[in-house]
Amino acid sequence: MTNITVLGSGFGALTTIRELRRNGVDGEITVISPRDELHYLPSSIWLPAGLRKGGELKIPLAGFFAEHKVRHVKASVTGLAEGGRKVLTDVGEFATDQLVVATGGRFIRKLPGIEHALVPCEGIAVGEEIARRLEAMDGGTIAIGFASNPNEQGAVRGGPMFEFLFIIDSLLRRQGRRDRFKLVFFNPSTRPGQRLGDKAVDGLLKEMARRGIETRLGHKMVRLEADKVVTEGGEFPADLILFMPGLTGPAWLADADLPLSPGGMIAADEKCRVRDRDGVWVVGDSGSFPGPDWLPKQAHQADLQAKAAAQNIAAVLSGRAPAADFKPELICIVDMLDTAMLVYRSETRSFVGPKMKIFHWLKRYFEQHYLRVYR
Repeated sequence: MTNITVLGSGFGALTTIRELRRNGVDGEITVISPRDELHYLPSSIWLPAGLRKGGELKIPLAGFFAEHKVRHVKASVTGLAEGGRKVLTDVGEFATDQLVVATGGRFIRKLPGIEHALVPCEGIAVGEEIARRLEAMDGGTIAIGFASNPNEQGAVRGGPMFEFLFIIDSLLRRQGRRDRFKLVFFNPSTRPGQRLGDKAVDGLLKEMARRGIETRLGHKMVRLEADKVVTEGGEFPADLILFMPGLTGPAWLADADLPLSPGGMIAADEKCRVRDRDGVWVVGDSGSFPGPDWLPKQAHQADLQAKAAAQNIAAVLSGRAPAADFKPELICIVDMLDTAMLVYRSETRSFVGPKMKIFHWLKRYFEQHYLRVYR
């Protein structure tokens, strides 16, 4: 019987499993990941405001695995061998016929002093720590920013940082203490969030100005210190720093012998095949894919790549040539706690909606709809 091994237990990995079964694949599926939970990080933006608790965002997967006849191996990947036919882990080696890499990316922590910053998308615990720090502060300067991978500009996740910025501003206003804080948004680009499109960037910058949020844009980062942010354009004090570095591939790729992109991610084609590695596929943040310059690093895009990869694996196992290309699509709801802005982009159309309360509630509805499959 064919064995399919999926590395990871996040969005791309779980969608791959669902789509494999939906496409009639009845072979053995093995999932290798450090935990048997889905951590729903998109909703970690609401942890500082108390709209969510950390435990609510950790979804046990035992039931999902049982329903889809999946064997879960609790382990961390350390490398690959035999062209991807053998997975090396901290608990042993596992042979496979088809391999799907969906372990996610890794934040580049090379900026001097980055230990002084909280990196929100590193996990639910970071969102909880942001909430604790905010509650303990009587006032001061909160600096929020992000950067990209210098060797692959698309390897960036900026959307959550806009959300943390606006949600913290709204929360402080709701608490009646916004006047005791200065909020500073910083970014090496003069127009941060460009993948959302010019109209969206204009709207975000205008919203910052309307809320009295100071911006420091267009200067390369130099370092972070315990109480300041230093850029080539100058420095400014900061009592709390939230910073999202650029993304690269997971550390274990150093022992995987896979083709890599300039930014250190697995080089793949539009069908999610790893270049020159038969039977090896990649979905989500650990891969580098062809597409428009706005191709996002987000859960929705990982789901679309997983859908294509599963269809192509099913084709291969049936003796047919892979034919499914993933759909490039960006759907971003920039939440602001009591309102939100919707941004949509595809290869044929784009849309930027005005700030509306309904978009905030749409984001909350989508969370419940998405997680229903796993709960």
